[in-house]
Amino acid sequence: MKLIIGLGNLGPEYKNTRHNVGFRILDEIKIQGLFDLSEFKVEKKFKSEVATGTFGAEKIILAKPQTFMNESGQAVKALKTFYKIKPKEIIVIQDDLDLPTGKIRISTESSSAGHKGIDSIIQNLKTKTFIRIRVGISNELKEIMPTEKFVLQKFSEEDEEMLEGKIPDIIEAIKMFCENEPLEKIQNKFN
Repeated sequence: MKLIIGLGNLGPEYKNTRHNVGFRILDEIKIQGLFDLSEFKVEKKFKSEVATGTFGAEKIILAKPQTFMNESGQAVKALKTFYKIKPKEIIVIQDDLDLPTGKIRISTESSSAGHKGIDSIIQNLKTKTFIRIRVGISNELKEIMPTEKFVLQKFSEEDEEMLEGKIPDIIEAIKMFCENEPLEKIQNKFN
């Protein structure tokens, strides 16, 4: 079983903003039909919008926490507990302000680097052993704009093209996780 979490903010005003990369990737997975998935629906007990399905023999759960970003860990913990998922079977897709737009890094056992959603997940799970796919959202505006404002901006046309070009790699990395490929092999291919 794999639990794939996409981090983002609630509401139409945040759609396609830098901080909503996680939600966007989950939507792309659903659109592309990689997994045989149900439609997303709000599951109050999980504090998430959830789609479930399969990939080969592997059960797949996609979840978009419906909490504030800094409370994302509550949703992840509820899903982990209910489905009895090991942390190493959890993949979290997040935006990363320290990486240029479109750059991806796959990691585990690393600090949150100040990302409030990741902080919340680490605190709620009491571990860092889940997999993180960090998607770069940074550009030159980061240096002149307050962080809180920058992450809620929509992507420029140029940044949008860079991100679009990387989405197939992100989805391929997720597919490899679901095929139980070794983490090191996935990191070597995409980092």
